[in-house]
Amino acid sequence: MSDASYLAFDLGAESGRAMLGRLRAGVLDVQEIRRFPNEPVRQNECLQWDVLRLWHEMGRALDEVSGTKLAGVGVDGWGVDYALLGERGNLLENPYHYRDRRNDGMMEAVFERVSRDRLYGITGIQFLQINTLFQVYAACRFTPAVVAAARALVTIPDLFNFWLSGRICSEYTVATTTQFVDAQARTWAIPLLEELDLPAGLLPDIVQPGTIIGRLERDCAPALAGTPLVAPACHDTGSAVASVCAGGPTAFISSGTWSLMGTETDAPVITAKARDLNFTNEGGVCGTIRLLKNITGLWLLQACRRSWAAERQALDYDALLSAAADDRLAFLSLVDPDHPAFLSPADMPAEIARYCRQTSQPEPAGPPAFARTILDSLAFKYRVVLESLERLTGRRFDQIRIVGGGSRNRLLNQFTADATGRPVLAGPVEATALGNIAMQMLATGAVASLAEARAVIERSFPVERFEPAATDGWDAHYRRFQDYLEFSCV
Repeated sequence: MSDASYLAFDLGAESGRAMLGRLRAGVLDVQEIRRFPNEPVRQNECLQWDVLRLWHEMGRALDEVSGTKLAGVGVDGWGVDYALLGERGNLLENPYHYRDRRNDGMMEAVFERVSRDRLYGITGIQFLQINTLFQVYAACRFTPAVVAAARALVTIPDLFNFWLSGRICSEYTVATTTQFVDAQARTWAIPLLEELDLPAGLLPDIVQPGTIIGRLERDCAPALAGTPLVAPACHDTGSAVASVCAGGPTAFISSGTWSLMGTETDAPVITAKARDLNFTNEGGVCGTIRLLKNITGLWLLQACRRSWAAERQALDYDALLSAAADDRLAFLSLVDPDHPAFLSPADMPAEIARYCRQTSQPEPAGPPAFARTILDSLAFKYRVVLESLERLTGRRFDQIRIVGGGSRNRLLNQFTADATGRPVLAGPVEATALGNIAMQMLATGAVASLAEARAVIERSFPVERFEPAATDGWDAHYRRFQDYLEFSCV
């Protein structure tokens, strides 16, 4: 195991950062080189990503490490969103944000042409209106001239890989988030796409995670030109899961704006039960599948804080969580985090209050009560998904591993242990960047296997353990929470 340095770009739906990892004597440390906001832009009633701003920030990060000899560079980012490239590789328009309203009604329009059963049977991907398939269907309906001008369709990480190396390709883990991939064959589902009149000819070759796809070009990083560009798990959740052992008796939650809860499997689970429970089979690293379910995560709290800030209530996050820990606030109001009203509201606290009125619950009285409602509800939703996951896999999960930025939320970690009755292991916080670096180490020969890379991360970044407590109180309110899920389905 040789010493080496790696740069990981981790692009999330709220912010991006560049992390420098140094492997020395079998121990890995990471340093944040640059962090920058990722804020969508609303123009002409459309919500789009400012990818050129992200590219500018990535260039500044490359400048800051120009004096470091890098063994590799890797990019991971959020899934489902895409970019269209023109005949000279030029960006035709800013990519649309997955919360843009043009997606409304597109799932139903697609199901009129291809049944849910057949679509799931081919792709194994859960039904969310944010999926690329429904987004591109909307684009073909509303902006067909733009689609017709395109020569390639790439995901967001693939776009930056192209700008860094000049090579257009699609990394497997992020490709699967499009709902364009045949889950069994692990290739583009061309007949399905052609049946829907989607532009299958725009899709580039798929490469596997851990592939060196090119080298940094001189015009984007003169001092680093020639550095290997590795496709890690380019989907950020794929990278987060790559950082830890997430199979066998362990269920994972990649916690952030979204909560992705599931387990690693050797093959996709495509059954009527999996379809009805709306589980997804996303590509993993080293031949694995991530059987998981998307849960609206800390987005609810982020959106509430944004609304409060607009009203000049700039609340300290730690102080808010401390106030929310008050037992007098426990279980006063509960919501389904995945109710459609919470996808992209103008005022999240108002939507939560409306949900509570509609379900004959008291409206949360003040920010701490809203925060407690959100955290209680998320913990209960994790229990629902965990029980579904056990039914699908036929195995009991003895512990839950929470990784990512949300693993710093100690209150939610404890609530998750209490609600599920399972120990929770929290960390590492930087799981996504670490998984990115793990696949770079594997691609460049610094480690011999994924297991070895995970062992390096495990000894380099300690975790915190949360034991279940006060489970009786959670059990008493669980049936009530399930009733609210039924309300969401009405």
